[in-house]
Formats: sequence, C-alpha cells, structure tokens
Amino acid sequence: MGAIPTQRETVARIRGVPAHRGTGERTEVRTTLPGSPLAPGSARALVRAALSDWTDLGLVGSDRLADDAMVAVSELVTNAVVHAGTEVELICHLEDTGALVVEVTDHHPSRAPREHAAEVPHETPEYGRGLRLVASLAESWGVTYRTGAKTVWARLPAEANAAADEIEAYAGERALERGLKVAEILAPEPQRAERDRDWLDRGALSFLAEASDLLAGQLDENLVAALTGQLIVPRLADWCAVWLEDEATGRWGNHRSGAPESGGGWGDGSGAGAAWPRLARVWHGSENRIEELRRALEKDPPRPRDGLRSGPEPYPWPGEALGPQGTDGTALAYRLIAGGRPLGTLVIGRCGLLSFPDEITGLVEDLSRRVALAIGAARQYARQATISAVLQRGLLPGAVAEIPGLRSALVYEPCDKGGPSGDFYDLFPVGDGRWCFAVGDVQGKGPEAAVVIGLARPWLRLLAREGYRVADVLDRLNQLLLDDATEAADAAARALVAAGGRPVTASDGPQTRFLSLLYGELAPFDGGVRCTLASAGHPLPLLLGPDGQVRTAAQPQTLLGVVEDATYTSETIELRPGDSLLCVTDGVTERRSGSRQFDDGDGLAQALSGCVGLSAELIAERIRRLVHEFGGGAPEDDLALLVLQAE
Repeated sequence: MGAIPTQRETVARIRGVPAHRGTGERTEVRTTLPGSPLAPGSARALVRAALSDWTDLGLVGSDRLADDAMVAVSELVTNAVVHAGTEVELICHLEDTGALVVEVTDHHPSRAPREHAAEVPHETPEYGRGLRLVASLAESWGVTYRTGAKTVWARLPAEANAAADEIEAYAGERALERGLKVAEILAPEPQRAERDRDWLDRGALSFLAEASDLLAGQLDENLVAALTGQLIVPRLADWCAVWLEDEATGRWGNHRSGAPESGGGWGDGSGAGAAWPRLARVWHGSENRIEELRRALEKDPPRPRDGLRSGPEPYPWPGEALGPQGTDGTALAYRLIAGGRPLGTLVIGRCGLLSFPDEITGLVEDLSRRVALAIGAARQYARQATISAVLQRGLLPGAVAEIPGLRSALVYEPCDKGGPSGDFYDLFPVGDGRWCFAVGDVQGKGPEAAVVIGLARPWLRLLAREGYRVADVLDRLNQLLLDDATEAADAAARALVAAGGRPVTASDGPQTRFLSLLYGELAPFDGGVRCTLASAGHPLPLLLGPDGQVRTAAQPQTLLGVVEDATYTSETIELRPGDSLLCVTDGVTERRSGSRQFDDGDGLAQALSGCVGLSAELIAERIRRLVHEFGGGAPEDDLALLVLQAE
C-alpha cells in the first residue's frame, strides 16, 4: 500500500502542479514553450500560478520572492527567445530552504547569453534588460552548456537583500484579476524623482510585460483607454487623458494627420467645421477633479506637430482645473500610432515638477506603443465583426417563406460568431404553387466560404425560378462551381507569373470549391405536400412518421464541385399530415463526445423517433438541445437544421 499523500501533494495534483517529496523536499513546475513573443507571458502565467499555490500551502512566505521571480522568469525567457529563437524549456523549483531556482534552456548553444535583450522580431515585441537585471536579483546564477542545448539558471533567495528592500515592486501574482482592478495592481506604487530610477531599474520590464498581456486581451477601444488610465494614475502621473481619433477622416483640428499645421505647436481648439478627436477617458488621482479636468481638456485637444511621431511633446498645463495644489506642473503628450496610422493621443501630467524624469518618459512611451497596438487590434476586430455581420446577412435569406399546409422551423448556429459561417439555408417561392428549400455546407469557413455561398444561393434561386427541376439545378450548379474554380486558378497563375513567380503547372490543378447540398422542391396538394429532393454529399434527410418510424428520404450522391459532367438524380416523397422531414448539416451528425459522434449507431434517427407528436418548432429545439448536451462543451462546428412538417 502506497504512502498517504500530503496535503501539499494533493493540492498540487488537483491544480496540475507536479509535487515531489523526499530528501531536500521541493516543489517543481516545468513546461516547454515555443520560441515566440508569447513565451514570456506564458512563462509568467505558469510561475505565477505555481507561486500562488505554494503561498496557499505556506511554502512561500515572501511577496518579494514572487515579485523577483516574475522579473527573472520574464528576463530569462525573453533573452532565450530573442537570441536563440528555438523552443524554450522552463523549470522552476522551490528548495527546502525556501529559495527559488529558475532554469531556462534553449537549443542554440552557439549563441552566448547577452547582457541586453533586443527587440523580438515579431509584431508585438518585448524588451528586456538581460542578465544584468537577473544578476542583481539572484543570489547566484550561471550558464550550463551541453550537447545541443544551453541553460541559464538563477537562484533567488527566500528573503530579499537590504538594498532590494528599498525598491518598491508591484504584486505580480495578483495581476490575474481582471478589468480595472488588474491595472491598479499592475502599475508601480507612487514614486517621485529620487526613487523613480530605483523602481525602473528593477520593476519596469515586468510592469510593461504584464501591461501588454492585459491590454492585448481587450477587444474594445474604450476599455483599452480606461485600462490605460488606471495603469498610469496615480503611480506614474497624477492625471492622464486618452483621446481617440476618427480613423475614417484621420484629422486633427483643421488639418489631416501627418501634415503639419501652419505655425506648428498646439492649437487653441478653434477651427470651424473641424473633425476633433474624442476625449475617451480622463483619470485623476482624486475623483473630485475628474469632471472639471475633463471640461478643461475638451477645450484644448492635442494637435501634434508631427502626426507620425509618438512623442513625447509638451502639452499646456490645465492649472485651474486641478485646484490650488495643481497650479504648477508638467504635462506631456504621446501620439498613439500603430501600423503607420495615428489612432489618438495619450496625455500625462504630474503636479509640482518642472519636467518628467527621462526614465518615466521612456517608460510611458513604451507603454503608449502597447496601448496603440491594443487600440489598433480592437478597431480591426470591430471592423472585421462589422464586415462579417454584413456578409452573413447578405448570405442568408431575410425571411423564410410560409408554405400552405406546411410548418417549418429552423435552427442556425454559426460556430464563429465573428465570421461568415460555412453553413447556409434557404426556403423560397418559385411560382406555379411551388417552393424550394436548401440546406448546404461549404468545405471551409470565413471569406472562402462566403465566396461559394455567394455563388450558390443566388444561382439556386435563379435556376429554380427559370423552371429547372431539382436534378437539373444540381447538374448546373456543379458545373458552375467547377468553372469558377478553374477561372480563379487561371487568374492566380497569371498574377503569379506577372509578379515574377514560378508558372503554375497542370499539377497544381484548379482550386476546386466543394459544396455539400440538400436541395428540394415542395408542391402542396390536397391531403399533403409533394417533396422532390436530392442530396449531393450531404447528410441524408430523415422522415418521421406519426407512428414513430424514421427512414431516410434520399440517396447519397457526389459533392458539388468535384466531378466534371456529374449527373444527379432526385426522388419524390409525399408528406402527409403528421409527417416531419428533418434536414441537418454535419455540425449535427458529426458532433463529437470523445471518440464518439452524435450519429454513431443511427443516433440522429433515434433522437428523432422520440419526437413523435411534437410540433416542428419543438422538434427543432429538442434536436438542438440533444446535440449541445452530447458534447459537453460548445459545438466546434457550424450547426444548421430545418424541420418541415405537414399539417
């Protein structure tokens, strides 16, 4: 019988932190990270979670050790990513003495560790102060070489030295909280000139890294502005403001961004018909001063000399708005620029100073670049969401037709709420007492799927209204997809040759666009509805009778857009009162739970057989609920189902 686990081992197992017991008791976490800009943030998150666990268990008693660990881990991993670029292995273990040992291994041993990390060559770089900062924190550190790998290690003492006690550090492990509270915890404690340099030498890197993580997760530019204010005030400045620019006009005052205004300098806010920036957020250390400061700042929006220079530049001091204690001070403006485009301006102010220390201006400039990237990403997300919503509305019918003697119910749930779905449906009249319906699934998502749906849906309607029957519609739609794919491939080949690339050969082939489709025609008659339908590579429709019997209502045929000159066939059934026809996409049939799918063992037919006596709406809702419950989590594919029930 094995040894009874200790409380520490039990908690560690639950939280996923490996725990080891024996001589020289220690607790350890380890992971392998990709050599990308995401690695430092992932490393900090892992170590922060481990330190939180160990603190709860009484194994770590010093907040300073956690602060030092965040800096050391961030520096060592950043150094490895910048100067090696390989996968990074991180090991962090707590010794029985309370000291923490951090080891970071990369697989490019020919490159020695450098004293200063440079910019990571990616879109969102981090900057590091290298091993000099690690050496100042560590009790000991070193580099170990072995075949194919290099390890840089640092041993952090359980208690900080006397010199370190003089330095204020933010509580990194509490930065897991969200929203404005995160920013408040993240920023350094209030400092003044004589102590700014001490904090910057030790805490600035970790502050910027954690601020990047916080800002990068926001998809709303107004929330980014709010978080920025909370990060800066009252710790780096007494007040700050964020203006956001109208990206469509790109104008400040009465000139376009990037074009210096006559006379330069900061304007007085005048200019008839000007497109002024929007003052999105104002922060002050005293809540009582915010509204008055806002009114003063709105009268004097920033107008930079050079619209593409990030700053800092002097900004007029709004003394009267800050009360008797704020008559004198210094304010600086930082242009927020991302992707070569100005997005707004960040202004900070501190009372009682003739000028900001250079270290603070540099730190805020680094922070302003991260703020600009976050605003740019939020705007890009908003634009994409708007475009996707417009596309989605254009690819789906505005309303589903009502058919005499037939009730219909629809469930449509795209997996990606921010992009066009690969599934589509339609139910429309074609004249002469006939209606047509379609449930389709494009092999792809996003813009590629939108292109295919944009071709298929209007052609289905056009061919049906021209009098083509079900099988003929599929024949022509198949050829249309093949022709369009061939033309697209030819155009791409010509563009590649014109650009100096290699010619596309026959082996490259046309980029065929596949489409699975269930298509049918409905014709009401006395006593029911006649339904002629065909399935092209699509899950077969199921017919539920009043007696609970379920059977398939079509034969499987080839996907559209695959075989040249394919010939499709159709079949006709009659829907009598009480009969229900269920049409679904593979988001229903292939819904997974582990290795099982929803339709394994005729699972969909069994689910439908239990819907006897239910209305079309209740059948659709019950199948939807069973599909959701089957997987345990949210569906990972688009989901569409249509129920047609004869009355």
